[in-house]
Amino acid sequence: MSESFDYIVVGGGTSGLVVAHRLTEDVDVRVLVIEAGGDKRNDPALQTPGLVAGAYADDRFVWPFHSTPQAELNGRHLRQDTGKVLGGSSLTNFMMAMFPSRTNLDAWGQMGNKGWSFDHLAPYFRKFATSHPPSESMRKTLGGMAYYQDDMKGDGPIQLSFDDQYSVVNEKWFETFAKLGLEMKTDPRTGRAVGAFQNSSTIETETNVRSSAVTAYYTSEVAGRPNLQVLLETTVQKVTTEVRDGQVVGTGVIIKDKDGQTTTYIADREVILAAGTVRTPQLLELSGIGDRVLLEKLGIDVLIDNPNVGEHLQDHLMISQRFPIKKEYPSADRLRDAAKFQSAFEQYATSNQGPLAGMGTSVAYVPLADRNGVMSPADRKALFDKHLNSGPSPSPTQKREFKLIRDLLEAEQEPAIQYLCFPGSLSVTPHPDTLTDMFTSTLSYDCMGILALLNHPFSRGSVHISSADVSAPPTWDPNYCSHPLDLEILARTVGFVEKIADTPPYSDMIDQTLERVPRDTGGDLEAAKEVVRSCTISCFHIAGTCRMLPRGLGGVVGEDLIVHGTSNIRIVDASMIPLEPLGNIQTTVYAVAERAADLIKESRKAASRAH
Repeated sequence: MSESFDYIVVGGGTSGLVVAHRLTEDVDVRVLVIEAGGDKRNDPALQTPGLVAGAYADDRFVWPFHSTPQAELNGRHLRQDTGKVLGGSSLTNFMMAMFPSRTNLDAWGQMGNKGWSFDHLAPYFRKFATSHPPSESMRKTLGGMAYYQDDMKGDGPIQLSFDDQYSVVNEKWFETFAKLGLEMKTDPRTGRAVGAFQNSSTIETETNVRSSAVTAYYTSEVAGRPNLQVLLETTVQKVTTEVRDGQVVGTGVIIKDKDGQTTTYIADREVILAAGTVRTPQLLELSGIGDRVLLEKLGIDVLIDNPNVGEHLQDHLMISQRFPIKKEYPSADRLRDAAKFQSAFEQYATSNQGPLAGMGTSVAYVPLADRNGVMSPADRKALFDKHLNSGPSPSPTQKREFKLIRDLLEAEQEPAIQYLCFPGSLSVTPHPDTLTDMFTSTLSYDCMGILALLNHPFSRGSVHISSADVSAPPTWDPNYCSHPLDLEILARTVGFVEKIADTPPYSDMIDQTLERVPRDTGGDLEAAKEVVRSCTISCFHIAGTCRMLPRGLGGVVGEDLIVHGTSNIRIVDASMIPLEPLGNIQTTVYAVAERAADLIKESRKAASRAH
């Protein structure tokens, strides 16, 4: 007889472990978590902040996806690596803790999701993490950080801290933005932020090791709970279902373990999909929920015909521009030298200190800007008036969505672009084999970089199965810059990066005798567009493939996160995001997971009262 649980969570990643942790706080609730990867939390490649790029070269840690050729990016293939370990992408990402804006999250509610807004989610941003303030010496290096609010500490298990790997490069970043009139005035965690600031990182403050969903939410105490079981190196083949009273009911899952044995587990209450933006729509389609045409073509019985499954994918496309750095300034590129890397590795191994103990990046949130600086309201309006309707004819739902995005991007106090002060090289190759290749500079000199990503893209991509076999990777087509406005905005961003690089004291660090990469300075808009086409990568912030919206507006899940047409299949991961948050998305995923756990608890209590 098959073993049963109250809840089966598919995916032991960023969101799945949060939900499992919170649900099993009730000793009467039995939860099964199924994770395709292993428990690698103690692997130095994942523990050590400065080794993050190397993890992406190792298929033990990630699902490596290659995009279809991107027509608007010179036919390039881009990489998309997602975590394949217990803890998911929280154990493989770049550890940046960024927070969405108030207007950004309020737009979720305006799209048709009652009960979802900044105020609804704010308590959960405090619940998932504990923030540790920067030291006084770090504050001085990082522009003073007068905006930082010590009272916004939070009390959650994820640890947010400021490492000690910041340098004069970061200091000059803040001084440069102050000269540009973009000094941060408010703490970004309040939901309002424009200017340069120092983000915290998901790093343990005492030990300088990564803080992740597995280290924070699946501690030895939690792992010892008798009502929680976790299966590792096990893949879910499909969700089992039956139809009751006209609704599809998720009854359990069929799994395959590492030895190839298949087993069915029964879910008495809910099947919770937390497999991520790529794998969650794959599982829905394999289980008969998706576009009828696609499913019938692959011989899959159709339970629910919903062509929105796997559609509406959003991502932050990121430009990389590199500048030769004078020898008297620090650069992470120097770790290319084997002896220097070995010294840094040994220092971290013995003391958890040194260049590998942190990331050393700083950021800035900036409204729409170009070579001349922040664009005027008239120029922003003219840009949208000219290009918003120049793409494919939008549906009525898309028109509503485009208006919301336009309102966000046109706003004076809403960040359109996130800029990153990067302490080394990020190389862009046309068809990269691994992300590690991008962090290994082939130049004979050292660089520092400025990266820029569009917070709210208009373009939409997709993820769909190509086979009824779960082992066949889905087809990922991000469709980057398919809407002309994305290319127009990013091309202007290339120009603003050059303005940063031409402004002292940042410009004082650049060795003008050496060649920058790319060589074009973004002065000509058409040349800047070619920079976008050739020097962009995914920022690994994919979202929205099972987005939360009413069914009639193109949604896959409702405001309760339950899949439309089902009674108990719930989605708790970045695929439910209806509109991409600004900045790195892991904090939003944690907050959504915390709120989802409360929704599930409330649903269980309501069902108990009804009986």
